[in-house]
Order: sequence, then structure tokens, then C-alpha cells
Amino acid sequence: MSFDKNRLPEPVSYYESQGLAFKERRGKWRTTACNFHGGTDSLRINTETGAFVCMAGCGARGGDVLAFHMANAGLDFITAAKELGAWVDDGQPAPARPTPLPARDALAVLAVEANLVAVAAANVAHGVALSQLDLSRVLQAAGRIQKIVEVFA
Repeated sequence: MSFDKNRLPEPVSYYESQGLAFKERRGKWRTTACNFHGGTDSLRINTETGAFVCMAGCGARGGDVLAFHMANAGLDFITAAKELGAWVDDGQPAPARPTPLPARDALAVLAVEANLVAVAAANVAHGVALSQLDLSRVLQAAGRIQKIVEVFA
């Protein structure tokens, strides 16, 4: 089994399929909402390579749609590559993979997600009802935290 980068989806189509809408329709780099911290116009995406970087400082960045898919869905490399159709079954066993992200990056993700959950919990404790979007983001944060726990426990 092996990874074939050429089989990754075309960047613009992939990001739009993930519900992201670009602010502009021209240029190599386009702006959209950041799924990682909930910013409305801080994620910049390279339409040629699929690279992404959050300009608001949440630390989200990666070199292609595979990196985005891994981070956004909390998946390891092989699972994400399979979901995107870039994993080719050549009859060989899959190689053992290291953790999907370095421990330092995992701690950074945990810090951001735990902070988001804490703020939401404080709001609820003070009688503020969470919107459907906020609730969805809290559940996404909980999923990412759980995935990191599974990987590093």
C-alpha cells in the first residue's frame, strides 16, 4: 500500500466540498473561514497546492488538502489518504506510521480546544445558551481532544 499525491482532490473543489466559501474568486491565495478557531475570514488557501495557513494566529497550517483533512477531521495519515482516494492498495502491508502529529503540536491543539470548551462551559454556567454553530464547534473540539487522547494514551 502506498500514498499517491497525484490522486488527491483538486484543492478548490475539495475545500468547497468541506463547506468553505472563498471571499474572492481570483488569485492563487484565497480567503475563507477558519474551521480551527471559528474565524470568519482568516484562513488563506493556496488554490494550486492546497496549502493553508490561518492568519489570525491559531496555528493552523499545512501543505496540502491531505494535511487539512487530517487536522480538520482528527485523522491519521493513512485514514485521511484513504478517505481522499490517495491510498493505493498494491498488495503490500501498510507501513507502521508514527503518531499523526508531533507531541508538541498535539499539546498546542489541546490548549486551543480546551480553551474553547472552557469558554463555552463558562458561558453556559452564566446562563448563555450556545448557538447551534457554537455547539457544533464545541463537539468538534471534544472530538479532537478525544482523538489526541486515543493516539497518545
